[in-house]
Amino acid sequence: MKKLICVLLFCFAITPLYSQYYLRGEIKDERGRLLEGVRINLSSRGQFPFYSGNGGTFGISAVSPFDTVTLTLDGYEVLKVFVDNKKFQSFRLKMLPSTLHLYTRKLSSATTNLKAEVTNSFSVPGESYSNLVENAFIDADKYPETGFAMNINKASYSNIRRFLSNEMFVPTDAIRIEEMLNYFNFTKPEDKVLSDTFNCRSKLTSCPWNTDNRLFFLNIAAPKLHLDSIPASNLVFLIDISGSMDKPNRLPLLQSAFKLLVENLREKDTITVVTYGGGVGIALPPTGGNNKQKIKDAIDSLIASGDTPGEGAIRIAYTLAKKTFIPSGNNRVILATDGDFNIGQTSEKELEDMIIGFRQTGIYLTCLGVGMGNYKDSKLETLSKKGNGNFAYIDNLQEAQKVLVTEFTQTLYAVANNAYLKISFDDKAVKQYRLIGFDNKKNAIEDSTSELEGGEIGSGHSMMAIFEIVPNRNDSLLRKKPFANILLQYKIPATNNAIKQNFTAFYQPENLEVADSGYRFAATVAMFGLLLKQSAYIKNYSLEDVLTLAKTSINPINFHQKEFMALIEKAIKVYKPVKKKKKNDK
Repeated sequence: MKKLICVLLFCFAITPLYSQYYLRGEIKDERGRLLEGVRINLSSRGQFPFYSGNGGTFGISAVSPFDTVTLTLDGYEVLKVFVDNKKFQSFRLKMLPSTLHLYTRKLSSATTNLKAEVTNSFSVPGESYSNLVENAFIDADKYPETGFAMNINKASYSNIRRFLSNEMFVPTDAIRIEEMLNYFNFTKPEDKVLSDTFNCRSKLTSCPWNTDNRLFFLNIAAPKLHLDSIPASNLVFLIDISGSMDKPNRLPLLQSAFKLLVENLREKDTITVVTYGGGVGIALPPTGGNNKQKIKDAIDSLIASGDTPGEGAIRIAYTLAKKTFIPSGNNRVILATDGDFNIGQTSEKELEDMIIGFRQTGIYLTCLGVGMGNYKDSKLETLSKKGNGNFAYIDNLQEAQKVLVTEFTQTLYAVANNAYLKISFDDKAVKQYRLIGFDNKKNAIEDSTSELEGGEIGSGHSMMAIFEIVPNRNDSLLRKKPFANILLQYKIPATNNAIKQNFTAFYQPENLEVADSGYRFAATVAMFGLLLKQSAYIKNYSLEDVLTLAKTSINPINFHQKEFMALIEKAIKVYKPVKKKKKNDK
């Protein structure tokens, strides 16, 4: 009897050692977004870590009913709490200031201490664009400092060409004048000299649509990487092969475009091809860039069908990019789609929250848009900006050649992150100023916490920005004297070191007609955009006037400039059609 009692007592004593508990729960941030990849340490399990899954949830076996849990994730405060392993736990991590900054609404341009007003615009059914508010004139004596984000996005010009080629009016929110200017190359011979810093040129001219005003041009040229110094690339092609892509100007065009890009790959580059359409698949595991035919065969094998699980595909693409991550290399996901996500997270807000979570991985995002009818420009813009990248619209093979071959390094190799300019005007020379383009989204203006966000700049990119200026009457007294100070701020991609460069613009106005043809051409592009946008700031000026100025500025051997002039002629026919005479008219 004593032996039986001893055995029972021993069994009761050791039972807790082998009892199994199961700690389940979820981890969110302050915005209620489920967090994946959170490191979870249980005191009872030692230093062995566990991680939250894709949905921010977890389940961990435990050996005791109570435990201490430590949660760790880059960009968030460490959370250490005592838990009951028998209950479902819901944890909330607090963002560090640097992470919270990423979720603040971002402005394309901002004037210090000025609250912007909101106006209306129109769009096109079936397609989505950002609801933009045009910049107004600002009093320089009250608000002398303004700024804008730099980027290499060029989608707006291609969209305008797409609409006009189909003899359609261009939706006003599809017109971004800075992206129209970005489309063209304003590089000068001196820009081709290899340099580690940016170059800035400025010019003050007459204004063709308002003789009382002046145009202030800023031409910023980015450092140009030497081909031998371009780091190894880890590229994940994320290609939409859903049913909506089954048209000649969608998947087949993208297949041709990616095969052009493949020709630029090197042995040290790594390529992965991920597809989504009815599901997510890996069409090509990580492959060296020297295996060009193998990569091309994988691209050629793609067939469009199924729904569009874009959200899940983006997650998988980033996961694969992280597995083949190249330290100090060019790590980038290239998303090619019409933007029509219909499975998983589909709203711009949901996609924005998701992509910000990947931004801290050091992986860039380039978006290539295609298609017409259900094209979602606004979604691709949101993804690319929040993913620390760029986006372009491809409507034909020539455009694919331009974006992925001719401008290969501009598109895929960043020399600056979070780049933006701040300009301070001297109110003795400038009464008012207006930044042309760089218009802000309506919801960003309405949000008092919004702040200016810099952009990604590619190797050798030459950006043009234009202000319309109302000069003071006594401006002649300031000729050849400084009237604007320009501060350029950006971060070096590899080191994240912050760099500042200062430039000065002198008050030396001249007639636009005698200025360098590059400035006349830039003015022509801006005027074209303003007229299509039906801007309130350009009056008594017509598309025919734009065409006249274009003829004095285009380079006849430059294909893209000649195409632009043809586009103006197309717009004249679309916006001012000649009325056909009736049979009984004489």
